[in-house]
Amino acid sequence: MKKTCLFLAFLCWSLLSIQAQQYDMLIKNGHVIDPKNQLDEVMDIAIKDQKIARVAKNIAAEDAKKTINAQGMIVSPGLIDIHGHHFFGTVPHRYLSNSFSALPPDGFTFRAGVTTVADAGGAGWRNFRQFKEQVIDRSRTRVLAFINIVGDGMSGVVPREQDQGDMDAKMTAMVARQFPEIIGVKIAHYRGHEWEPYRKAAAAGVAANIPVMVDLGGADPALPLATLFLEILRPGDILTHMYGRNYSGHGPKEAVIDESEKVREHWWTAQKKGLIFDVGHGGGSFYYDIAVPATQQGFWPNTISTDLHTGSMNGGMKDMSNVVSKMMNLGMSLQEAIEASTWKPAQVIQREDLGHLSVGAEADLALFTLHQGAFGFLDSAGESNAGTQRLETELTLRAGSIVWDLNGLGSRPWND
Repeated sequence: MKKTCLFLAFLCWSLLSIQAQQYDMLIKNGHVIDPKNQLDEVMDIAIKDQKIARVAKNIAAEDAKKTINAQGMIVSPGLIDIHGHHFFGTVPHRYLSNSFSALPPDGFTFRAGVTTVADAGGAGWRNFRQFKEQVIDRSRTRVLAFINIVGDGMSGVVPREQDQGDMDAKMTAMVARQFPEIIGVKIAHYRGHEWEPYRKAAAAGVAANIPVMVDLGGADPALPLATLFLEILRPGDILTHMYGRNYSGHGPKEAVIDESEKVREHWWTAQKKGLIFDVGHGGGSFYYDIAVPATQQGFWPNTISTDLHTGSMNGGMKDMSNVVSKMMNLGMSLQEAIEASTWKPAQVIQREDLGHLSVGAEADLALFTLHQGAFGFLDSAGESNAGTQRLETELTLRAGSIVWDLNGLGSRPWND
């Protein structure tokens, strides 16, 4: 009888303890940076049912089933990379559309603190459904997309991306309205002096009420971009590869700085007008001889992105956390770099449900260690720049689940 009473008492205590654990997970003691909510201090974050349940100081550990100590770490919303290439496949000679050059997102996102990506033009209206079924629906990473104005997508710079006959604003807008994962229109690599391809992309963006991302091709002599910036594109449209320059394969194109290393006036005017300037680092689109003078004059990115693909991941770009670190070493504050990687891109792609840690938001988080020391960073020419700080991703949560854990913060010791 005595044993039975003890068992019942223990059972009641256990049930009460379980009921007291109102949260699934608690991130404690981390330095929370949440630009939307203007948080920049040590806070605790409680998670329940895949959502942010509470953000406050000193939430009791016993209120959660699992507690992660983030002391000394940066806690931010999951990073949003609005320029990557993820329409991976096995079809040869397809460049970044169902190809060997694109990358499956889950293998390259979480380890860099990224929880949301936007594929930048891999699919057009002809093959977007295949991209959705092959990649979007099979990835734990939240995968969104800029649909290419070329119906066949980014299937080859020559000749396919030069085919104006396959640039269809009406069909692009119709497909964009059909799939909520499509958050923008992309035009890329067009070579020539005609503005008509850009006007078609802009028309599709207007019809679908989504932004346009421009990746310039080449023209000899270089195109005067004042026409594009001030007459064709709208506030909220995006120029990616903002620190690029002339390089082999794409021919001459206008850089942000002129021959005297001054930021061109129409670039300033366009940014003030509301045009979004995006890093889009890539394998051939970030050069220190452009970025250093431009940033020294105060021309900073609105958004930070990678242009991730097989040609960039093992070069100067590496991954999103490396690009964020690179911009910090050029002079962006940690808070500015986090905003340009979370809340600002969420606004740009019209997904304001993302990029913040508000109560009720999906629990996408990243935990970083900010290392201080002597580091080196490479640009697209293989030239280096010294730095004193580097972000390293410790833990990534996607919808409240741990998807990357570098040092076992979210696990218990095997012999405990």
